[in-house]
Amino acid sequence: MTSYALMRSPAEYDRLRDQARLWETATARLLDRIGLAAGSRCLDAGCGPGETLRLLAHRVGPTGRVTGLDSDAGLVATTRAMLEADGHRTCRVLEHDVTADEDLPGGPYDLVFARLLLFHLPQRVEVLARLWSAVAPGGHLVVQDYDLPTARCVPPAPGVDEVAALVNTIFGALGCDVQAGPQLPTFLAAAGAGEPDGADVSGLLLPLSQGAEMLGQVLGSLLPAAVPRGLLTAEQGETALAGLAKEAESDPTRPMLWPLMVGIWKTKP
Repeated sequence: MTSYALMRSPAEYDRLRDQARLWETATARLLDRIGLAAGSRCLDAGCGPGETLRLLAHRVGPTGRVTGLDSDAGLVATTRAMLEADGHRTCRVLEHDVTADEDLPGGPYDLVFARLLLFHLPQRVEVLARLWSAVAPGGHLVVQDYDLPTARCVPPAPGVDEVAALVNTIFGALGCDVQAGPQLPTFLAAAGAGEPDGADVSGLLLPLSQGAEMLGQVLGSLLPAAVPRGLLTAEQGETALAGLAKEAESDPTRPMLWPLMVGIWKTKP
């Protein structure tokens, strides 16, 4: 990727791992829907810390092959070492920028998967077309992305609303599409792949103690990019985070809806 809004740090990588684990059931449901078979060759574009690579490796077994791509060289090295230490010999992790005007390495694949990738990329349609080109005949494309503005508490929690609004505003100002998820069918058609074969919408209802911590981590990860660009001051960020933490402390069990995750799949003829 030519730009990335969030920090590249051990703390942020831990947050990404936690986030991936929360969405594992939703992703597994899509893999069940397409019938991912043992022995399949899989690609995870924007694989991050590798949690989905583990899931795919278990699915395809010792005769399958799983490739992860990420543009963060440090994270690639960490993920590769983690998978090797855990005995995932069928996995490889490559440093690669999916926005580069070139074919994805190692294709074609029986499954091309991307979760929370297009959200970050101005070249969403071009990248999606590149992902579709890497799918083998009879193979599948599976994409999941957020509808970020759906995060909220009911009844409303002012601290959550303030931080969520900041997160949406900052992501948008930095070139992200906070509603990439609901637009996935439109992106797919524009990429030349036609309409998806199916769609899935998943949600998470978390206690405010957990949801507020995760939301605060996202804002904290955005601040180093947002403050120098004048999107807010460091003091405004700290005040918003303090209000969120106070709200979670006073009402930790209040239900919080995490952003909805929209998934689509398409089988190549």
